[in-house]
Amino acid sequence: MIAKSLDLLKKNNLSKTESRKGILDLFLHTNGALAHADIEKKTAAAFDRVTVYRTLQTFVDYGIIHQIPTTDNTILYALCKDDCEAGHHHDEHVHFVCNKCENTICLDDVIVPKVKLPKGFQPSQVAMVVRGVCVVCKN
Repeated sequence: MIAKSLDLLKKNNLSKTESRKGILDLFLHTNGALAHADIEKKTAAAFDRVTVYRTLQTFVDYGIIHQIPTTDNTILYALCKDDCEAGHHHDEHVHFVCNKCENTICLDDVIVPKVKLPKGFQPSQVAMVVRGVCVVCKN
């Protein structure tokens, strides 16, 4: 997966720092979304909290990862699809939260339905979360 992380950094004209490669590799090896605290725990020996924060913010800014708001006002992060780019996220897909394992999974093939708002309202982001039991916990 190292080549994949280096390819993503190169594609986005980002310098290939150890923190960026390490955090990107973590996302590439994870099925689902990660909280800032999870990333800190898994990279604690290598990177400090500020480095993790700055790296995540850079990845969001460049359309490499997207943010998923949660009901407890924390933010989760997940890899974007290939069509996201700096300043233009195209991640209006459904996020599934498992009631058992509490993993949050991007359902890229399930698109958030169009929301008709009253006249004068302008949406900036639409998010949809479905809760239930994931396929791993169901078995």
